[in-house]
Amino acid sequence: MLVEIACGLIYRSMALLADGIHMATHVGALGLAALAYWLARRHAGSARFSFGSGKFGDLAAFASALLLGATAIAVAVESVLRLIRPEAVAYRDALLIAVIGLVVNLVSALILKDSHAHDHRHGHDHHGHAHGHDNNMRAAYIHVLADAGTSLLAILALAGAYFWGLGFLDPVSGLIGAAVIASWALGLIRDSSLVLLDADADPAQTRAIRQLLENEMGARVSDLHLWRLGPGHQGLIVSLVSPSQTSAENIKAALRTRYPGLSHVTVEVAVCADCT
Repeated sequence: MLVEIACGLIYRSMALLADGIHMATHVGALGLAALAYWLARRHAGSARFSFGSGKFGDLAAFASALLLGATAIAVAVESVLRLIRPEAVAYRDALLIAVIGLVVNLVSALILKDSHAHDHRHGHDHHGHAHGHDNNMRAAYIHVLADAGTSLLAILALAGAYFWGLGFLDPVSGLIGAAVIASWALGLIRDSSLVLLDADADPAQTRAIRQLLENEMGARVSDLHLWRLGPGHQGLIVSLVSPSQTSAENIKAALRTRYPGLSHVTVEVAVCADCT
């Protein structure tokens, strides 16, 4: 990553620079995630965080997405300027660095694929049920493949410019790289902002919980809120009207048995035998 960014600036290649910055966005995201995990662990027992410290990761993702968006805009603007006013680019040297970058990404992808496959084989019990599948490993593998794709794009652009004099391909490759970065930034902004704004964590699960309470327990749901507290943790607040005597503790136990990810559950029950 550092070599590609430095050489992109030295050799004046937008394709190489965009490829290096694309790698940097992933490195930065991983760094922010690591910082978020550290902060979450440090404040896990703090009474100041009413529902735990799990949202540090989503806050880091949102901040990362804003930085990604600004980076994408900067790369796109510079690429457009290079299209308008072409600059002398050391295509041969830049092409060599891009090839090395692709090799590094492919080797990294092979290592992660082997690790992911090993985890997949050992993440099932003797009945074939998954119990320890590592989504982080899968995400890292996909990111490295994406980096390999932008490296290949840079190679094609630089080769076209070096061998056939198609110099416009270099800034065009920079524009495509900026679009890829912007797309990832928008996805991160959408997903993380929904969590930070306490949006419905899982509409399908919300409907399933409502059906469980109304169809299996015979209660009527008057109010229900389900939101994400952090990785693997959700909060639930529900108000019920029940025609028969029941307790909030019984309902909590049934919900937690069916949905173990419910970490904070608040249940209010009003018994009303004559209610329609």
